[in-house]
Amino acid sequence: MIQPDPDTLNALVGKMLNDLGGAFSVPTVRIGLRLGLFNSLHSEGPATSSALAKRLGLAERYVREWAMAQAANGYLKFEPATEQFSLSPEQAMIFAVKDSPVYLEGAFDLAAAMIEGQHKVEEGFRTGDGVTWGDSAGCLFCAVGAFFRPGYVNSIAQAWLPALEGMVPRLEAGAKVADVGCGVGFSTLLMAEAFPNSRFFGYDFHQPSIEQANAHAAAHGVSERVRFATAMAKDIAETDFDLITMFDCLHDMGDPRGCAEHMRTLLKEDGAWMIVEPIAGDSPADNIGNPVSRLYYNASTMICVPTSLAQEVGEALGAQAGERKLTQVLTDAGFSQVRRATEGPFNMVLEARV
Repeated sequence: MIQPDPDTLNALVGKMLNDLGGAFSVPTVRIGLRLGLFNSLHSEGPATSSALAKRLGLAERYVREWAMAQAANGYLKFEPATEQFSLSPEQAMIFAVKDSPVYLEGAFDLAAAMIEGQHKVEEGFRTGDGVTWGDSAGCLFCAVGAFFRPGYVNSIAQAWLPALEGMVPRLEAGAKVADVGCGVGFSTLLMAEAFPNSRFFGYDFHQPSIEQANAHAAAHGVSERVRFATAMAKDIAETDFDLITMFDCLHDMGDPRGCAEHMRTLLKEDGAWMIVEPIAGDSPADNIGNPVSRLYYNASTMICVPTSLAQEVGEALGAQAGERKLTQVLTDAGFSQVRRATEGPFNMVLEARV
């Protein structure tokens, strides 16, 4: 038997302690977000645990232990001389500023949802069956929407749509847009707000998501030019779209090739399909050793692959499919032009044209 190297073992144990510290922080961070503890420190300034508890009508002993946990996490600042806790500007961007590109409330909710759904995915390991989207946890679709929203707020109108050839002028003049796999509608509504002369059609196969999307549209006062409907991607009947968008969902589909073939029939001859997918290299080795792929592979194991396997065909591309494989899916469906229009730290944006 090969004996473990002590230095390698100690380094691995140290890494595991850091990882477990992050895992243990999930429920305490969620409590801080739900009860307004982070927001109070951001909006009302530094406070002792007693003052913070009084602000929010909470029990001081719980607040004191919570605050010390967040200080130990590095999520709050602690001043020993005054016993005050505070949020730095950088910490506030993660825990309090909802439109910050790195606001992570949704990430902590998503981690909790994956734990909640563990037993169903575990059974899939034994049977090979999938787990239907929305069935693995109480509000997985809410957590996914919240997780992606900050990136969409800061990227869709500012970087992703402008990267498509000639598309922004069409949207400004008045285009017809389909947002397929729209979830709770954040992406659709952001585009609608940025381009008030265009019409938007959001489609998703998950009825509770569409119900939330319609409620969001009504709250934003855009229902007259934004329509949401429950539909499988391959069953969409509306045609003549200037633009089709898919945000972080093509790899979740059971039949992405059949979906791609159908998208081609829905576009105008000079239309474009924008596919936003998790960023990944083309070989598994390219995706080892970086924190983004680590997140995506784990999420893909618990969400993306089970979701695809629960549908017809069940190709299960996974969240780290890579540009080469995705491009092959698109070209096989009849798209003659496929290019990476732009990218960011978490996503790549492909543009496909017939």
